[in-house]
Formats: sequence, structure tokens, C-alpha cells
Amino acid sequence: MKSRLIALAIPMLVATAGAQQVERGGTLQLAVDQSPVGLDPHVATAFSTFVVTGQIYESLLEVDANLKIRPLLASKYTRSDDGLTYTFTLRPGVKFHNGDALSAGDVVYSMNRVKDPKTASPLASRLSSVTSVKASGPLQVTFTLSKPYAPFLSEVATIDIVDQKYVEGGGNLQRAAIGTGPFVFKQWIPDTALVLDKNPAYWAKGQPYLDGLKFNIVPDASTRQIGLQGGTYQFLPNIDASVAATLKTAPGVQLLRSQDLAYSLLGMNVSRKPFDDPRVREALNYAINRPEIVQGVYFGDAVPGGPIPPALKTYATPVSNFPCYTYSPAKAKDLLRQAGYPNGVDFSILTFSTIKTVSDAAQVLQAELAPAGFRAKIDIQEFGNFVQNWRNSNFDAFVSLNGGSVDPDGQLYRTVVSGGSTNVFKYKDPAVDALLEQGRSTTSNGSRVRTYAQLQKTLACRGPAAFLAYGALYSATRSEVQGFTPNPTRSLAALKTTWIKR
Repeated sequence: MKSRLIALAIPMLVATAGAQQVERGGTLQLAVDQSPVGLDPHVATAFSTFVVTGQIYESLLEVDANLKIRPLLASKYTRSDDGLTYTFTLRPGVKFHNGDALSAGDVVYSMNRVKDPKTASPLASRLSSVTSVKASGPLQVTFTLSKPYAPFLSEVATIDIVDQKYVEGGGNLQRAAIGTGPFVFKQWIPDTALVLDKNPAYWAKGQPYLDGLKFNIVPDASTRQIGLQGGTYQFLPNIDASVAATLKTAPGVQLLRSQDLAYSLLGMNVSRKPFDDPRVREALNYAINRPEIVQGVYFGDAVPGGPIPPALKTYATPVSNFPCYTYSPAKAKDLLRQAGYPNGVDFSILTFSTIKTVSDAAQVLQAELAPAGFRAKIDIQEFGNFVQNWRNSNFDAFVSLNGGSVDPDGQLYRTVVSGGSTNVFKYKDPAVDALLEQGRSTTSNGSRVRTYAQLQKTLACRGPAAFLAYGALYSATRSEVQGFTPNPTRSLAALKTTWIKR
């Protein structure tokens, strides 16, 4: 079997940042809106977990700020000509935080743990094309696929490697964390703070520059904002548009911007009335005034978008191609009449309050939907309860923020395929399933573009989610914080090259 060797570019590691000399040391004070919902990187779905675990764990590959795939724990890989076999070579000398050496066995264990139904990992469908993962050497791992899988590398980049010995020895990944990353788990005081220390044995020599990170749990947005302006906090990651607008002119504060891959949505449970009828779902889309949401919720710093992020320019269909994105309460009422609801419908929207754009979107939607006959009651829950009800599909509808992907398969497959690991909508459509399989298995870029154009046309109006907007993504820091580059994926991996100027 022929294989191609792909060498992954490895950046030089130097203790400079542009023309400035890095100043080492200090603990960066971050303020985040909520505590992690557990620390297991194979189970978590909440951003509040990822901002922490992203500093502790690492994957074979990573996606950089330009949405390019870069090396992390793998230094190179080979791909067979038929696209069915990938062999990764691991970096030598990498150790977990407890001193255990990273081996091929840990990678095999991590991938199989994600695939195991008992884990109930929301990442499982990302490995659905993988038939086997084997250690082909002490630092070599071979993946065998059932068929060519175009987004394989970007999906592998989302799966963190855990220490097999630690987990099988009884380690509780939900409460403690042992990874290979630049920072080491030290302390978690529920609803107060989570502290990470510098990893003195990190494989990237000279990194990280900071001595540690303290994630202060501060649910109130105004308190986070005042704390940043006063110097109590030095970093607010992934902030709301309203906070960014307020901080634009604040002295001693800098805003870092990128285009977000995450999107706001109104999700519908299609196993419950009235959303079991696709005409009702289409009517709801007509009843939404997306430009009003962009202005009222995002202060104009967002764009309406469909099932694929506008940042993925090769694949994203312009919203002007979706008729149901034209605000028309009259059209919505007509569709409701056709579906047997001439007097409108009553339903409940499940949501949470710790992300302001989410709670604001729910309020705006409630007002927008009413003229079309959608009478919505908002159910604001504590975030942990929201996540549990979301996972269990215990809702009529929900408003939330979903993470995006650098590949359209990652954006759509697990969310809308029948039985998908995050298909909480209970959505099933054999034609959609067939297109999703086609999109991930073809190796022709032109064919993928056509496939995803057809999928977007189907999902935008009658799918289980009304896609609302893709906002600009901001982080706010004190002016002394240097070296951080925002990432459209919301990753905070650049904290390992962040430093404090004194």
C-alpha cells in the first residue's frame, strides 16, 4: 500500500514576541461566566469546560487562528493513496502531568474511549468512519477507515489525549485532569475559581511564559467588566457584544477580535408538537427578523447565517438564497394554517442567563414571533440544569450558542444525522443522512461544495434549528497582557504564549 508522508510544519520556539522580549512569570487573572460542567474532555459540551481543559489537554493536531491544521502531539503523519489509512508519529519525550510518558497506547485508548457507547461522548460521531486504531509502534498510531473521510484531520484535532493508566486506575476525569498541556490542574473551588499552574516539564521548551492561570467564576457580566476596568481581572475571554461595545473606549483595556464560528440558534424538538411538522419549522423561520437580532442583540457586530458559518467561504450559502430568511409574519401565519394551527401555537423556550447574547436573543425572539402566532414562554434555567435538559431532549425549543467547526461535516453531521451524538432535536431525514454521508466520504472538493449546498437548502428552512447569527468574537484584556491571538474556534490555546508586561 502506497503512502504519502506529510510533514507538519513545526514553528520555532523562541522567547520573543515580535520585536518585544517576553517577560516571564505572573498568574493571569481571568474572569469567566460560569464554572466548568465537569472536566472530562471526552464528555464536555460546554464552553465553560473547554476554556479550562484546553490548557490541560492536547490533541494530535490543532487548528490555528487562520483555521489551518497544525502539529501538536503528532510531528508527522502518512496517508495511504486510497485515503483509508493514516499513521501518526508522536513527539518523543512528552509526559503527562503525573510523569507518565505519552505513548501510542494512550492515543488508542483515548480514541476507543470516545467511540465506546458507554462513554456517551458527543465526539463519537467524529470517529464513526474509523474501524480500528492500533499502536503500530511505541510512538506510532495507525487509523484504519471504512471509507475515505474528507474531514478526518480536522476531527482528530478535536479529540484530546488522556492518560490510560490514570483513568483505568480510577482517576475521575470529571473532577480532576491529567493531560500533556502547558498548564497543570491545581485546584477547583466550585462557583468561585479554578487554578492552573505552569507545567514545568512541557514539551515545547520555554513555554508557557506565565506561572499560572486563575479562572475566576463571575456570573454577572457587569461585575466582570468593572473588574477588568479596575484591574482585578486581566482577561475576559469570548465576551458578549454588549460588553465589547462598552469596553471599546475603556482606558487600559484592549479588544482582540476574530470572526466567530459559533452561532446562535433556536433549536426545536421535532418529536413534539408543533415542531414535528416541517411547515411549522418553516413558519418559525419566516417569523424571525434576523437583521433585528443582529442590531438588538449583537449591536450590529454580527451577520445572519445559515447552517454553515460564513467564515467557511468555500461552502457557506448566502442567506439571500434561503426564502424563509425573509421576515414575513403573514407567510408564517399561512404556513401555520396549512399545518392545522390557524390560531397559532404555544410552546416553551429553554435557555440560560450566563451568556448575555443568549438570554437577549430569547427575549427578542419572544417578541418577534408573537405577531406570527408563536406564543413563546421563556424558561431560564441554571446552566447545569439547562445542559442536562438539553442532553435529554427535555424541551419544546431552546435558545443557545453552538460551537462551530472548520469543516462542514463537523458543523452538521453529529448535530442532524439520525442518532447523532448532539442531535438533541430528535431529527431524522433519510435524504439528509445520505447527503451527510456523501459529503464526508467524497474526496472531490467540487462534489463536496455541491453536496453541502443541497444540505443547506434543506436544513435552513425546514431543519430542526433556526440559525440566527454569527457574531464577531472578542476577548478583552488589560493593556499589559501581550502575546494572545484570538481563534475563531474559541480556543484559548494561545495562552501558552501569553505574557504580562510589567
